[in-house]
Amino acid sequence: MSQSVATSVRRKVKFIDYSYWYNIEKEEIDAILQDCLSRGQLLLRDEVESFESNLAKYVGTKYAVATSNCTDSLRLSLTAAGIGPGDEVITSAHTFAATVAAIEQVGAEPVLADIKSDDHLIDIESVKRLITSKTRCIIPVSLNGRVADLEEIEDLAADHEILLIEDAAQGLGGYRNGRMAGSFGIAGCFSFYPAKTLGALGDAGAITTNSEDMYNKLIALRNHNRTSDGDIKKWGFNCRLDNIQAAVLDFRLTRLEEYIKKRRHIASMYHEGLNEIEEIMLPPNDRNDRENRDAYQNFELEAKNRDELLNFLKAEGIEIILPWGGKAIHQFSAFHGDSSYLWVTDRVFDQIMTLPMHVALKDDEVEYVIELVRQFYGI
Repeated sequence: MSQSVATSVRRKVKFIDYSYWYNIEKEEIDAILQDCLSRGQLLLRDEVESFESNLAKYVGTKYAVATSNCTDSLRLSLTAAGIGPGDEVITSAHTFAATVAAIEQVGAEPVLADIKSDDHLIDIESVKRLITSKTRCIIPVSLNGRVADLEEIEDLAADHEILLIEDAAQGLGGYRNGRMAGSFGIAGCFSFYPAKTLGALGDAGAITTNSEDMYNKLIALRNHNRTSDGDIKKWGFNCRLDNIQAAVLDFRLTRLEEYIKKRRHIASMYHEGLNEIEEIMLPPNDRNDRENRDAYQNFELEAKNRDELLNFLKAEGIEIILPWGGKAIHQFSAFHGDSSYLWVTDRVFDQIMTLPMHVALKDDEVEYVIELVRQFYGI
């Protein structure tokens, strides 16, 4: 493994470049901000409704409810579904803290399923072994822009009369067998955190659903559970999305396919440049037709001598991130459930890392990252 860079000029490659993304859309973004502010359109106005309508159309659901973030989307969905104390909710051991936090915040017990070795998504065989008489809901997680095996999990949930709520925080734009992330189960929960494929200028989220009953409950719950006549029969939450974020997201939604095309181009460069390195396991590259597509929210791989590679790349100016700070959910002290069977997750988290992936990334920057990784492994 080499410890000196072969390139003549050391450069910095950002993991995500917020300022560049803003500057290439500065004219449109500034006009949106000025329009909303000058008209006093700040909360639950036309821009929110427009974004909700367009998002539902894009995902392929009847309804969408804009929220403050994906954590609140998950909590609202669980609450609307009636999940609470005494219930068990199965989710993936490879997910952001918000998934498990939302389960615990409604009083339910999170149960972690192991992941698959190839794509790091929830393993349905692990889910099957975890179902008990207390299981009320499954929350599969579609990570890195890749849709989990949701048709199979949806059938499993139906067979056991269990609800399915989809954590699609990283899934927008990905589809499997013609179905878009967020269109499965009774609700799909999205994040529009600035680093996401569809990123806001701050925190933002949404819920998609085909259930009119869920939609009506969610609309009320996000706004203190206030009914149309102004009454509040049960306390709700303040989880509204402001109009400025909705307007920006509505604009960027029109460019989402361009963003995904760019991300898939970057992913293809990584695949081509790194596929011969035996010490690296790249993400699958098997969804490339009209019915199946990965959106590449992240480019997550496994690498032998991961920590040494990480330090080498950082020393050469490459910003690298370990998923969830390098810890799986059960490795945080806040989790108190059983984790003795999460063998794949434990192995994977010793090796996973994510390479830079964003719409402002230039080809020569990707080539620089590839060159450094190849040099580290002596290729």
